[in-house]
Amino acid sequence: MFSRQCCSVERQTLINGVRETLAKSGFYVSGPCNAVSFDIISRRDNTLLIIKVLTNVDAFSKPVANELKTLTKFLEASPLLIGEKSGAGEIEDDVIYLRHGVPIISKGTFDNLFLEGTPPLMYASPGGFYVRLDTDMIRRVREKKKISLGTLAEIAGVSRRAIQMYEEGMSAMVDVAVRLENFLGEPVVLPIDPFSYASETPDTEEMEFDMFEDFEKNVFAKLNEIGYRVVPIMRCPFNALTKDKKTLILTGIGRYDKPLLKKAEIVTNLSRVTEKHSVFFVEHSEKQNLEGTPLISISELKKINDPEKIVELILERKKG
Repeated sequence: MFSRQCCSVERQTLINGVRETLAKSGFYVSGPCNAVSFDIISRRDNTLLIIKVLTNVDAFSKPVANELKTLTKFLEASPLLIGEKSGAGEIEDDVIYLRHGVPIISKGTFDNLFLEGTPPLMYASPGGFYVRLDTDMIRRVREKKKISLGTLAEIAGVSRRAIQMYEEGMSAMVDVAVRLENFLGEPVVLPIDPFSYASETPDTEEMEFDMFEDFEKNVFAKLNEIGYRVVPIMRCPFNALTKDKKTLILTGIGRYDKPLLKKAEIVTNLSRVTEKHSVFFVEHSEKQNLEGTPLISISELKKINDPEKIVELILERKKG
């Protein structure tokens, strides 16, 4: 029990630190999200980040990763996992790791990237740490100084074919890159964009409607019938992403009660940060919105046959 409490406090401290860095970097940062698949959503201009924070990244499961990737795909965002350690040891600064297709960096790397504008230079892969090489620089300096492939291979401690592959774009281990830089007298390592590592495609198919309760299933089916694509979400304050050609909506479903009030408060905040519409479909309600998120009753939904009508109601009730 004490150990779990300590981990919870450490994680919350880490989350607070990440939020502080984002705010200092000019991001509009969400409040507490109460979600399993992410902890923070933040926006700066056209950059939208969906961030999960864990002290031990081994707790980042494949289902959670898939949902995070689904959210980033449909919201046109970038996923990021910030952690301190794994079973293999500490999450090193200046290194990008990968788990279930989501990039992992330390808080130090995160701060360097957003506060100092200094991206990481290494990524972890089986066998150790690797770097991306400036292939044009290596080829230009080698040809200018009339250095043969064989000579450079001998200096780097690799084969002649490996040097050819480096010049064609293959990454190198850190010690090889250091030897190349020292010999050529030029920087040959390129910085790495952590978000270029993200896999946008979840590893599993979207969930079927049959696994949900009748009320949720009926709402999903009706939205699908009138022309929306519905992507169910399991680990968020909202229940689905609802999308047509023009619009994406954070969609919640529930009974009008106190838990829904808290959910609506969170979803309204997420709607503002992501710059997407939000709505809750409820059994019945005399209110037009809850904490700024429009409400549409199931009886109203049954009468709608045009997706534009949903958007009209959302716009009308957001102001109500």
